[in-house]
Amino acid sequence: MTVSRTICLGFLAVIAVGTILLMMPFSTSSGEWNDPVVALFTSTSAVCVTGLGVVDTGTYFSFWGQLFIVLLVQIGGLGYMTTTTFLILLIGRKFDLRQKIAIQQALDRPGMSGSTQIIRSIIAMTLIFEITGIFLLLPAFVPDYGWQQGLWLAIFHSVNSWNNAGFSLFKDNLIGYQSSVLLVLTVTGLIIFGGIGYQVILETYLWIRDRIRNQQVKLVFSLDFKVAVSTTIVLLIMGTIAFFFVELRNPQTFANLNFFDKLLVAWFQSVTPRTAGFNTIDISKMTTAGLFITIAFMFIGASPGGTGGGIKTTTLRVLTSCTQAILQGKEEVILYERKIVLSLVLKAVGVLIGSVGTVIISTILITLTDPKLDFIQILFEVVSAFATVGLSTGITGTVSTAAKLILIVTMYVGRVGVLLLMSAILGDPRPSRVHYPEESLLVG
Repeated sequence: MTVSRTICLGFLAVIAVGTILLMMPFSTSSGEWNDPVVALFTSTSAVCVTGLGVVDTGTYFSFWGQLFIVLLVQIGGLGYMTTTTFLILLIGRKFDLRQKIAIQQALDRPGMSGSTQIIRSIIAMTLIFEITGIFLLLPAFVPDYGWQQGLWLAIFHSVNSWNNAGFSLFKDNLIGYQSSVLLVLTVTGLIIFGGIGYQVILETYLWIRDRIRNQQVKLVFSLDFKVAVSTTIVLLIMGTIAFFFVELRNPQTFANLNFFDKLLVAWFQSVTPRTAGFNTIDISKMTTAGLFITIAFMFIGASPGGTGGGIKTTTLRVLTSCTQAILQGKEEVILYERKIVLSLVLKAVGVLIGSVGTVIISTILITLTDPKLDFIQILFEVVSAFATVGLSTGITGTVSTAAKLILIVTMYVGRVGVLLLMSAILGDPRPSRVHYPEESLLVG
């Protein structure tokens, strides 16, 4: 039982428990036993913080069913190892070297030191952001639904926003609040901070603390911070501009809105594919260009250490920097005056190839099971599932059972990660003393 197998099986165990809970009669609004496929799909979508749904969450599930979904989203967002480690700390037990290694791999950290402190910081950070989101969302929901329902709506959507899941209790998702500045800024803020990575938020906190205390020794931001923040900012700006102009004259999305609302919706649409799944416009009514741009942003995803999916912003930067180095005739990949080691470049290439392969295989399989669906709809759904986004053109509930099972597997692979899953299947690599001779090869 390797560390990677522990993490993968841990996610499967949580999904199984969630499926059983969502199958119970008290989890559905009708009071009847739930369809096993619906329960499995919803549980997987929640644990994988995706947000894809085959039923309307707000009307199909009872309060208890919705509560189970929130808890599954919270566990999935924190990660299996983070959650179990926190429970171990709560009961006062110490964890051994094996658990420290698991935490290191789960959080993609360079070392094992300070594991206890980092877990406590992650839990505290999660609670602070989610509680802040709840208070900010109350003024948006309470006037329309009263205090009791408004509070539950605020809790549900705040937890889903921070964990980059796209479950909503409204039939039209958040389209009814597309002009609400408070809701749009709150939800997008939670999505961005939740997906940018805990390490980035911690470094930001330390920098602000040192500035307030007038510390003489200045904090030097890590390469992870620089790459994640700069890439995220560039993608958000590019996405806002792209969606604004691509959908500008589309009467079913942007055309009938005033200029400010167009900017607000474009900003929201730029944030949500990274990788939350909320929407303030009807995704099925977007132009083909808009859908392809969304697919690209979904595939890139969030940053390592956060609650989002995708190939991650750091992977994108390593690959683009590698391409830049080749075009400039350099033999080293440089990022912010730091040389990227070869093993990291190989890992980025592996993530890209594995991710593309997963998307291609899932897309081919669904085109065989549901040949009547448009290709763009199938590709959009598969990328949304793999990148744990949750956006949909509206076909999730109408696809065949076989297609739903394919999407379930795709969501799981996207959440645990292609490389981690392959490591769990194949086992840890063994060192080899054999070195082969080098030889050139024509490429490109």
